[in-house]
Amino acid sequence: MPILIRPVITEKTMGMTKKNWYTFAVPIEKNKNDVKELIEVKVLDIKSLIVKGKNKRSLKSRKMRSFSDWKKIMVLLKEGQKIGLFDQAQ
Repeated sequence: MPILIRPVITEKTMGMTKKNWYTFAVPIEKNKNDVKELIEVKVLDIKSLIVKGKNKRSLKSRKMRSFSDWKKIMVLLKEGQKIGLFDQAQ
């Protein structure tokens, strides 16, 4: 089964790309080794953290909706290597 991975593109993460740190959102059950195999460039370091889901209230129906937890992976690449998804956003 393929790993669903998507880039996290925010102002802060785009600033981190200048230091070769790239940020991705992955399913919560995946670990660092799974993500390292998926990325096709030389990975020097990986940091991961679990982001807790939020509860939000719908204005129309006034019902609470809860979002699920997700995992954020930050990957440090070797100097001179880039990931194309982040270059297009700049």
